Amino acid sequence: MDFQLNEEQQMVRQMARDFAEKELKPRAAETDERGHLPMEAIKKMAPLGLLGLPVPEEYGGPGIDSVSAAIVIEEIGRACGSTGLSIAAHNGLGLWPIVAFGTEAQKRRWIPRLMSGETLGALALTEPGAGSDLAGGVRTTAVKEGDSWIIKGSKAWITNASHAEVIVTLCRTDPQAGHRGMSMILVETSREGLVVHPKETKMGVRGSPTHAITYDDVRVPLENLLGEEGRGFHQTMMTLDGGRIGIGALSVGLAQAALEEAVRYAKERVAFGKPIAEHQAIRWMIADMATEIEAARILVYRAAWLKDQGEPFTKEAAMAKLFASEAAERAAFKAIQIHGSYGYSTEYPVERIYRDQRLMTIGEGTSEVQRMVISRRVLQEY
Repeated sequence: MDFQLNEEQQMVRQMARDFAEKELKPRAAETDERGHLPMEAIKKMAPLGLLGLPVPEEYGGPGIDSVSAAIVIEEIGRACGSTGLSIAAHNGLGLWPIVAFGTEAQKRRWIPRLMSGETLGALALTEPGAGSDLAGGVRTTAVKEGDSWIIKGSKAWITNASHAEVIVTLCRTDPQAGHRGMSMILVETSREGLVVHPKETKMGVRGSPTHAITYDDVRVPLENLLGEEGRGFHQTMMTLDGGRIGIGALSVGLAQAALEEAVRYAKERVAFGKPIAEHQAIRWMIADMATEIEAARILVYRAAWLKDQGEPFTKEAAMAKLFASEAAERAAFKAIQIHGSYGYSTEYPVERIYRDQRLMTIGEGTSEVQRMVISRRVLQEY
């Protein structure tokens, strides 16, 4: 891969950065404090194509490559972690499965709506007793009855559920078939029996809403099946591979924001008669931050590039997500150290960044799960 961005990718970065600097960054503290997404700003993303990153031109999308999509998430996350998380989940988890597996009718119905800014995409995988162990832990069932699926169960930690008109839901459609007995089903949130519970109170990314969902004999048409029956687990793994690139990109954006705030403060703060940026201890922290962020960025872009080439990228996506999320944590930690006591104050962005990045090593599979994925692939290769 040539790590020099092409002209189109550079234009995408500038467009996304200009938008994020103007519309998201000034509201980031309020978004976190109030715990509400800036939907007015998010609606302004629609004409720019930022709400349809995986959508090809034939369905009205921007038709951009995966590296460009990662750049967009990185720039949004650099401005506001909460908005970055919801937009990454919208594009990568809620919208992409419909683009990838949907029927023509499903695509024509839902893609324009999801790109409009009036609703956000959501994916319901995790359950109270099933996080990393989706294959063995999913208990939500979908049973055929006449021309309908009857869905019963519960989901937990679902991003964007309160802003969604349709939720891609992983169900067990054949309890005897193990991971081959799972299917993805589109469930409209207006369906009787579906309850989106009040949002969770979280440490960080507080503006991005996260909910538990209950399905109490929710009836949806058989044609709401997304893709093939029994292929839900496989579809989920493909979705998560792409989602990990998104979380990796978001981590890079958060880390970049932490670095920029740290550099700005270090140049302004005077101690022992000179700006602290001139002290070796501070310079070494900045050097480590910058180096790890650049390495993380390259890992993310390489995984996205492999996806575009049609090459296997499961290992590379896991590597990118693992390294970028842990680099973001180290960067946010160092940024607070450089700020000293001010870094512990909500008046400075690094306090929020530190809380926001903490989710990155958990969501889309913990760091421990990423290491399992990577080691399994490496052992197979050798």
